[in-house]
Amino acid sequence: MPTPPPLKPRKAPRQARSKATVDVILEATARVLVRDGYALASTNRIAEAAGVSIGSLYQYFPSKQALVTALRRRHAEQMLAMLLEVGRGAAEASAVDAVKILVHAVVAAHRVDPQLHRVLGEEVPRPYATEGRTDIEADMRAQTQSLLQVHRAHILPTDLDLASLVLFHLVESLVHAAVIDGKSAFTTAILEQEICTVVWRYLGLQPPQS
Repeated sequence: MPTPPPLKPRKAPRQARSKATVDVILEATARVLVRDGYALASTNRIAEAAGVSIGSLYQYFPSKQALVTALRRRHAEQMLAMLLEVGRGAAEASAVDAVKILVHAVVAAHRVDPQLHRVLGEEVPRPYATEGRTDIEADMRAQTQSLLQVHRAHILPTDLDLASLVLFHLVESLVHAAVIDGKSAFTTAILEQEICTVVWRYLGLQPPQS
């Protein structure tokens, strides 16, 4: 059985110059993945796109899989940052409006480089497909559960851990289909409204009258 490629970086950048080099390499990785796809992406192509030597790349990343793992983690962190920024104020809103804010925030998060998101989600083979994203998903579920806790007096579910799991995968899959697949003939506003309606029903909330 062949030895699996290493997934962790060789070393963490500590100086500003080395951090900038890693950023350039990761940006080039994203461009090559979107342009060529995962199968054709290689460390040589990525080094060329980044304008660095292959030796410089290998100082930090021992394999293509290590590059993709680091890129996935950075992409997930950017999505989480967008989710928190756009979702700010949901805890102070009514339960009905909180759902609208949350769904809109998830849509905004999926608009952070959707082409890269598609490649990372659809082309990266297992066991690398989930590397670098588990902690971020846990953070997003924790945010959902915290929001449910604030509004627990107004919703039907009593097991908030289970409810956060259901809502995370429900909203994630619907938004992914709408934003990442990009095949829908409906506008984003209409899709957001429909997703909100599903969530309101699940939580036992009365949708606002249109």
